[in-house]
Amino acid sequence: MVVNKQAPAPRSIPPAALIIGLVLVVGLGAFLYLDRAAKKEPPAPPPLTGEARAYARFLKLDNVQMKANESYLKQSVVEITGNIGNQGERILKKVEITCVFYDALGQVVLRERVPIVSPKIGSVAPGVTKPFRLPFDNVPENWNQTMPQLVIAGIEFQ
Repeated sequence: MVVNKQAPAPRSIPPAALIIGLVLVVGLGAFLYLDRAAKKEPPAPPPLTGEARAYARFLKLDNVQMKANESYLKQSVVEITGNIGNQGERILKKVEITCVFYDALGQVVLRERVPIVSPKIGSVAPGVTKPFRLPFDNVPENWNQTMPQLVIAGIEFQ
């Protein structure tokens, strides 16, 4: 009796497994790309122009006060209020300041650039003083509880 032995058929990968593997590889690649893109720092805002730097001497911040309150979510909210006065001869369309918060050792714990004059708030004409309010809900707990350093960071004229 002759037994006809056939070679076992080569095993192939099912098409569904190939598709699932391909989707997983593409998904992982997309995740890694988006994760890397999210970690990139946004570009730094432009520094003061020479014209703006020269005009900064005509801007006066007064009545600047700071309050720390607790929000409904038991989160600390630091609020800085004050007035900005335009003692120059140009209309201010936008003024931004950088608020620098420090810890007890003098190390920077938060640096944030915020507008105190903007198109949304309204421009400031020469000789006019306008109030501003800056709420911060992201100040770290190790902050030294003193007034942050306020630095004129940007000026746009109308």
